[in-house]
Amino acid sequence: MEDKRQRARVQGGWAGPVKSRAASHAAPGASAARNLVLVGTDQTWMRREQLPPKRQFVFKEPAEVERKAPEPRVIDEQGLHEISTLPTGVSRVRLIPGFIDSKQADWMFEQLLQEIPWRQRTHLRQDLSYKEPRLTSWYGELPYTYSRLTMQPNPNWHPLLTMLKEHIEKATGHTFNSLLCNLYRNEKDSVDWHSDDEPSLGRNPVIASLSLGATRIFEMRKKPPPFNISLTAKQEENGDYTYVEQVRIPLPHGTLLMMEGATQEDWQHRVPKEYHARERRINLTFRTIYPDPEGMQR
Repeated sequence: MEDKRQRARVQGGWAGPVKSRAASHAAPGASAARNLVLVGTDQTWMRREQLPPKRQFVFKEPAEVERKAPEPRVIDEQGLHEISTLPTGVSRVRLIPGFIDSKQADWMFEQLLQEIPWRQRTHLRQDLSYKEPRLTSWYGELPYTYSRLTMQPNPNWHPLLTMLKEHIEKATGHTFNSLLCNLYRNEKDSVDWHSDDEPSLGRNPVIASLSLGATRIFEMRKKPPPFNISLTAKQEENGDYTYVEQVRIPLPHGTLLMMEGATQEDWQHRVPKEYHARERRINLTFRTIYPDPEGMQR
């Protein structure tokens, strides 16, 4: 019995090292197998060190610099501001904050709000009708047509409007014979992009815009030049004004804004809707209407 145990111990001792030696002999082959990988659709075996190096990302500057939309120019200081000079002429705006004293502007606003015959007019566009998102009233000896809508003559000026017209004429040196009044009832009322370039206004008309009530932002954008035949200009002609110059002008209570020179020929303007609540605002835009083509030449 003792001999069997002795042989078992001997065999056990011998078997262990033999197994270890077998594993040690097999290790190089196993390591080589682990170092082989299948490559491609044809299942070719290749060693890992034979694989091509992994592609690394290398940043390259773009061939053309990406064009960015220009930041709007903000005009909020009193004075005369040139906004462009083109073959058509110089476009400029004159800003006069506090043209009407705040207390006077308060009672003027309330009186005009109550006594002007405000109306909401209906437009036609491509056989569709829609109401203007504001109320208007017209004063002048002659009719005024814009956006296919004609406002009939109204020579019965409100006395306060006559006083304001004379005050503006004295301060600016310009004369006016007509007035378009706009009432923006809240932040949802607006006027879309347009130019005051109707033939009856003549060449390079001067527009005097007096604001009473809540502050609204007056935005301007430059029209694409007709002599520029670039792709960008063609896009702008098709309604893409992404890259044109823009101007933003806050118009607080009692502020007078004058648009002069080639502004109506080279720029468009609007009062956009706003996201935040806004109180009522009255805008009085004085202008000169000519009765015939000969009178328009200036």
